[in-house]
Amino acid sequence: MYNVHPVPLKRIPELIKRMPKAELHIHIEGSLEPELIFKLAKKNNIAIPYDSVQALRAAYAFTNLQSFLDIYYAGASVLINEEDFYEMAYAYFLKAAQDHVVHAELFFDPQTHTIRGVPMQAIIEGLSRACQQAQQELGITSCLILCFLRHLDEDDAFKTLEEALPFRQHWVGVGLDSSEVGHPPEKFAKVFAKCKELGFKLVAHAGEEGPPEYIWSALDVLGVQRIDHGVQSINDPELIKRLRAQRIPLTVCPLSNLKLKVFEELSQHNAAKLLSYGLCVTLNSDDPAYFGGYINENFLQTFEALGLGAKEAYAFAHNSFEASFMSVAQKEKCFHDLKVCFESFVENDA
Repeated sequence: MYNVHPVPLKRIPELIKRMPKAELHIHIEGSLEPELIFKLAKKNNIAIPYDSVQALRAAYAFTNLQSFLDIYYAGASVLINEEDFYEMAYAYFLKAAQDHVVHAELFFDPQTHTIRGVPMQAIIEGLSRACQQAQQELGITSCLILCFLRHLDEDDAFKTLEEALPFRQHWVGVGLDSSEVGHPPEKFAKVFAKCKELGFKLVAHAGEEGPPEYIWSALDVLGVQRIDHGVQSINDPELIKRLRAQRIPLTVCPLSNLKLKVFEELSQHNAAKLLSYGLCVTLNSDDPAYFGGYINENFLQTFEALGLGAKEAYAFAHNSFEASFMSVAQKEKCFHDLKVCFESFVENDA
C-alpha cells in the first residue's frame, strides 16, 4: 500500500472532496430527491400523500429499515416511463461528479416498478442511457446491478430475471435488498445459482440489521463476491478472519446506518475498526436523498465523528476501486490517479 504522507486534520475535508473515488452501494431509486418526486408526480398525474417538498422531507424520520422502505416505495411510485428513470439517474451522476466519483455501480429494484405495470425495458434502458451519457459528458464509468426484493418470494425473483434477460447487455450483476430480518439469503439460493451460471456478478445485502449468520449464508449459499453493509460482522471473530483472508469487500454506508438506528451515534460506527482489522471496507451513500448526504457527506461526517485522517481516506478510496467490477486496466488507472492526487495535495501543502 502507498505510504500516505500525514495531512493536517483541518485539511482532511479538502482532501476528501478532491480525491477520486468509486461508489459501490447506491440505490438509484434512493437518490430520488423530493423536488424531483413532486416534478414527476405532477408530470405523470400521480397522487402522493404529502402537500409539499418540506412535508415530504419532514417524513424522513425513520426508526428502522422498514419505516424507511415504506416511504422509499411510495416515492418510487412516480417513476413511470423511460425518461423518468433516465432523469433520476442522471441527476445522481451530476451530484456524483461534484463529489469526484469516477466510477459508480448502481443498484436498481425492477420489482418495485413492474408490479405497477412499468415495462422492464423502460426501467433498464432509461437507466442505461443515463450511464452512457454520464461517461460521455462527465467522465464517470458505471454499471447496473439488478436487485431482487427479499420480502418477495423466489418465484417472483425468477420471473424478474426472465423479464430482464433480453436487456442483459445493459446490466452486469444481481443483488439482494429490501427487508433483511426474517428473509435470510438462502431463500434465494436457486435464483442466485442461476445467475452465477449465466455469468453475472453476485452481491447481497447482509449484516445490516440481520445477524452475522446472514453474511455467512450470503457467502456460502449465494456465492456472492461482495457484501453490502456487513457491519454486524464485527460480532463474529471467525467471520472477520474470513473476510480479511479472502479480501471480501464490505460496502458500508455510515449515514444510512445512523438514520436507520443501526448505530445511535456516528461516533459509535465501526467502519474504521473494520478497516483497522485489515478488511476491504468502502464508504458509500446507500439512499442519499433519504439519509442526509451523498458520498462526500458520508466521508466528511464519518471522518469528523471518528477523528480519521489521510491514511484512512486513502484506504477507503483505494478499496473502492479494488472492490469494484471495473477491468484490471481501469483499476490500475484509478490507483494511479488516486496516488497522484495525494502526492499533489501533499506538495501543495508543503
